[in-house]
Amino acid sequence: MTAQPDGPEDRLRRLTTIWSRAVFPVTSTSLTRPEFERQLLPLARRLSQALRARAFDAAAGEAVGAALVDAHCTAPEALSRSLDCVDAYLVLYCGEDGDQEDLRARCARLQHAMAAGFARALRRRTLAEQEAIAQAALRAQGVVAQALHASEARFRAVFEGAAIGIGIADLEGNVLQVNGALLRMFGGSEQILRGRNVRDWTHPEDAPQVWRLYEELVRGEREHYHVEKAFSRPDGTVLWTNLTVSLLRDPDGNPQYQLALMEDTTERRLLNLRLRYEATHDALTGLPNRTLFFERLEKVLNAGDGRRFGLCYLDLDGFKTINDSLGHAAGDRLLVEVADRLQACVSAPREMVARLGGDEFVALTTAAGSRREVDDLASRIMNALVAPVRIDGRELTVRGSIGVVEGPVGERTAAEVLRSADITMYRAKSAGGNRFELADPEADARAITRHGLTTALPAALDRGEFFIEYQPLVHLGDGSVRGAEALVRWLHPQHGVLGPDRFIPLAEHTGLIVPLGRWVMEQSVRQAREWRERHGDGAAGPLRINVNLSPCQLSHPGLVQETVDILERTGVTPDALCLEVTESALIGADDDLLKPLHRLAEMGVDIALDDFGTGYSNLANLRRLPVRVLKLDRSFTQGMQQFPADPVDLKIVEGIVTLAHSLDLAVTVEGVETGAQAEQLRVLGCDTAQGWYYARPGPPDRLHELALADATG
Repeated sequence: MTAQPDGPEDRLRRLTTIWSRAVFPVTSTSLTRPEFERQLLPLARRLSQALRARAFDAAAGEAVGAALVDAHCTAPEALSRSLDCVDAYLVLYCGEDGDQEDLRARCARLQHAMAAGFARALRRRTLAEQEAIAQAALRAQGVVAQALHASEARFRAVFEGAAIGIGIADLEGNVLQVNGALLRMFGGSEQILRGRNVRDWTHPEDAPQVWRLYEELVRGEREHYHVEKAFSRPDGTVLWTNLTVSLLRDPDGNPQYQLALMEDTTERRLLNLRLRYEATHDALTGLPNRTLFFERLEKVLNAGDGRRFGLCYLDLDGFKTINDSLGHAAGDRLLVEVADRLQACVSAPREMVARLGGDEFVALTTAAGSRREVDDLASRIMNALVAPVRIDGRELTVRGSIGVVEGPVGERTAAEVLRSADITMYRAKSAGGNRFELADPEADARAITRHGLTTALPAALDRGEFFIEYQPLVHLGDGSVRGAEALVRWLHPQHGVLGPDRFIPLAEHTGLIVPLGRWVMEQSVRQAREWRERHGDGAAGPLRINVNLSPCQLSHPGLVQETVDILERTGVTPDALCLEVTESALIGADDDLLKPLHRLAEMGVDIALDDFGTGYSNLANLRRLPVRVLKLDRSFTQGMQQFPADPVDLKIVEGIVTLAHSLDLAVTVEGVETGAQAEQLRVLGCDTAQGWYYARPGPPDRLHELALADATG
């Protein structure tokens, strides 16, 4: 039989075994190691659950740290060995198939929580010991004479057996007695410590209030105080302690001695510093990460000291291509090299560089006195990226786009500054990249508005905020209305009526153009049915509706079926619908892209080639397109607004009309604004036209009125 793979419980027990073997030798317990391992199993299970929980809960790690103290794992080595086991094996045995980067980050936060819980529990235990010692000392002074020997014996037992350091000094600061724990903390002999004076133990890291509190205590103005204090050991190292000093009085209430209780917090402090560094620095490059950068930026912006700041937001151009082609290991080495170069650019005391994530870096300076200095910083960064980076024998060219924000502190929040830099960086990227741009408040406002419109689009369609206006299509021969082009509008709650140029590109970018286009087609076809029911098929033929089709809709696999469904639901024949496709969307189109248009044309739906003449396409391609109508772009008719008309434009239009008619195509002209234009286009042989000369886009009833006027005129 083949061996079954380890299950989650087996991996959890393996983690617990490793943990117990590491911690048991430094734990004061009467349990055997297997018994101790069973005691650790529920703690390991809780860490495993916290690692994979949907939402991170620091309380789980804190509870595990406190449970270690309850299990008598109070030695500093017990905590450090526990954290090492969690760091090395928790993700390995309990992470399953989750995102490794996220699991490692969560594991680091669990270690921090364990250390915090361990520290708080140990402190509570220490304070309890301190209270017991203080009570014993007071009882020793207050007992009657016949019990003095017994009380002193009890005090001596607590004094010598306590896990915390204890020292007694007179009010002049001369050390009288120290216990073994205090001697071990300082690593010296009792003679060295007893020969010292308390006032000699000053340290550069002392808080300003430490010695003020001490003087108040020895004067009898306070009974005790608690501070964090550093001491210099005889070997030159630093001892960090939680120090509690209490005043001991004689039977008459007069100050007599001072009692110091010390808890060694050196390893815990170093651990916290290490965890703080890991939480605020990027693991790959060693640069400050997003968290530390935001702390620094907020501090700078809230300083309110009249200084100016400069920020350069860098995004590498084409970094994804490197990852995809050479692998993430090569991408990581490139990021490390870029980080080193950026670090060399911002070496001044009031400058910093950070990695925000991915291939995004940011440089901050508060030494900026003018825009020129910030521009110089951006130029230094661009110059630092010029030299190629050699990776695995290849030379990789590094390019980047930078958004620069400069200004006085105190006017914007950190989030606003970074958003402006991000917007500006993308503006530099859209301009071709490998350059830097300075932030522009107006450009920022436009980008923010675009983002707001993009996020509001889906709900706007659901709420019915879109409506359609119709611009009539007029026959140039007899002036009759032949149909209309459907033009969608957005009635935005804040911005009012928005034209398609404001939101159609956003809808195409987000993919919402497909449901929006489907809605426009259905509403327009229903309107065409209503027009036909009102007017019937007159001498000029039935009214037709033209609907614009975006490139995204053209490539959507459900286009043909959705069009058929709409026509069937509305009861309209295909000849009432004309789909307009821009010439640029069909340049170089292959047979697969043209297949839906061919199927629609075979059904009887007309296809119009919109904006014809702007795409520089080969006219011979018209033979392979299922097109029935050419719509000339308005740029060809602008030269006809003047008198005499531009002869070049006349020749171009005449040639296009001749070619179109020879291919059995009708010609529609956009942008007709004057009667002279209309007459000239009629003479040239154009079939239909639309523009403000006839009518601006409007509600469907206006087209009904125009068609009715034609019928009765």
